[in-house]
Amino acid sequence: MSVSIYYHEDFLGHDPGPGHPERIARLQSVRDALKGEAFAGLRWPDVPLAGPDRAMLAHRRDYVDRVLASIPETGHVRLDPDTVVSPGSGQAALRAVGAVCAAVDARMAGEKGYAFCALRPPGHHAEPDRAMGFCLFNNVAIAALHAREAHGLERIAVVDFDVHHGNGTEAIFKNDPGLFYASTHEWPLYPGTGAEEETGIAGNIVNICLPHGSGSDIFRRRCEERLLPALEAFDPQLLLISAGFDAHRDDPLAGLMLVEEDYIWITRRLTAIAENRAGGRLVSCLEGGYDLQALAASVAAHVGALMQGGQG
Repeated sequence: MSVSIYYHEDFLGHDPGPGHPERIARLQSVRDALKGEAFAGLRWPDVPLAGPDRAMLAHRRDYVDRVLASIPETGHVRLDPDTVVSPGSGQAALRAVGAVCAAVDARMAGEKGYAFCALRPPGHHAEPDRAMGFCLFNNVAIAALHAREAHGLERIAVVDFDVHHGNGTEAIFKNDPGLFYASTHEWPLYPGTGAEEETGIAGNIVNICLPHGSGSDIFRRRCEERLLPALEAFDPQLLLISAGFDAHRDDPLAGLMLVEEDYIWITRRLTAIAENRAGGRLVSCLEGGYDLQALAASVAAHVGALMQGGQG
């Protein structure tokens, strides 16, 4: 299966500063891993720069304006205790929005294969009017709403296996029955949202809370019991993935115990659903992952599984 990698050097221009977990080296490690011999068949399409209007699909106009106006000419500006912007952050964030929209457009134009957006800053914590958790604009939510506005899709799903709950994505999706969001995440953990009782307006929110120390067995069992059946029942026309790799056992920011084989497993299950339900339309977007070696290995496993295609 062909896979397109949406990457741009602008993503390296976002610099939260020394000691910040969401550092430039994260994406450099991902890029270098995907330049290896095993990935020689990957496509690397051009990544456009989006206008602020695309971000406004998921965010209030005044919020988008406020974020872009906060970008400093030098130094750093803190938007919340964890979220810091630098002179290159606005360009990086709009390029990330451009990447996810271009990936959706290519799938909707009939381009065969899947897409992985190797981008930063991440997005799933960004709410309609608030930056948080290292995130400025909610990339996957923007991609979903772009697919609706530009291509007329009626059922769009996001599956999020980052170790943290995507509170921003849930906030944007929960009152819209045409949008589906499913998250596996450590519980309790930042940001404190994502209880299993949160089910959205039409059962379109599925939260799977995993206790500290959970590993492969409980992760896979809970996905088989709840997440995958709910996703199939929703019958998406497009499947988006918030691909965070901080549930890896070596990640310093959390306490789940997943390994590369778990990312291969969930990727294969999701590609099978994309083939059976969504016409093969699947776009994956990088979220978290803060141990450089584990992140690079996990992304390689994820993209390798995408290259294998829709195997259940």
